[in-house]
Amino acid sequence: MGWLLNAWAWVATVGLVLVGTPIMALVFAATAPFDRGRYVAGRFFRLIGVTSVKLNPLWRFETSGPVLPDPRRPYVAVSNHESYADIFLISHLPWEMKWISKETMFRIPCFGWMMQMAGDIRLRRGERSSAVAAMQAARDRLARRVSVMIFPEGTRSRDGEMLPFKDGAFRLAIETGAPILPLAVAGTRDAMAKGTFRFQRARARVLVLEAIETAGLTLDDVDALKARTRALIAEGRERLRRELSASR
Repeated sequence: MGWLLNAWAWVATVGLVLVGTPIMALVFAATAPFDRGRYVAGRFFRLIGVTSVKLNPLWRFETSGPVLPDPRRPYVAVSNHESYADIFLISHLPWEMKWISKETMFRIPCFGWMMQMAGDIRLRRGERSSAVAAMQAARDRLARRVSVMIFPEGTRSRDGEMLPFKDGAFRLAIETGAPILPLAVAGTRDAMAKGTFRFQRARARVLVLEAIETAGLTLDDVDALKARTRALIAEGRERLRRELSASR
């Protein structure tokens, strides 16, 4: 039964990507001339991910925490990173964010094309020039009143413990004056563990935490801002883990 459910989840996901790609192209063509931030195209792309979760009998994903009063106020959203399933989970939040993602994701047929049309940002790991270009692209999205989404750990840990946060997201927030929006996720590690693409039965939740304003901060405050954000996310993650455990 587990094999059959996993097979169905893959068939549904791949089918949605194949069907969604030409529709996404039409949405992009119709909105690109006046939606330079690609907000509408991006929301359509995230909704494909939400739909795939609804069709996946193994996953039950939820959101909690405050809803942004103005979805067009740009934030630098940061989250802990547990698995590829984080992308599907965070896409349930009802506002658009452009993701900074490793370049290999953009090479996936159809899926990568939709990422490009959505305005997501590619990053080649280990290349300083690519990191600089990604940060410049993120500034462009923020200037167009669209939030960006960054995993400051850079990758997923194998043991489930949070890795140290990198500086990039916090420098970006301070330099642009955008607030940091901390997000905590829990449960997605069970949904798709590191090193495997097998769907597994899981209940997961993303918690939206209170935004941290960066007005008046300088680059000397990067470490303090990073530490404060990491502590909030770690606390939120533990709270979610207790809630999910109690509901089983």
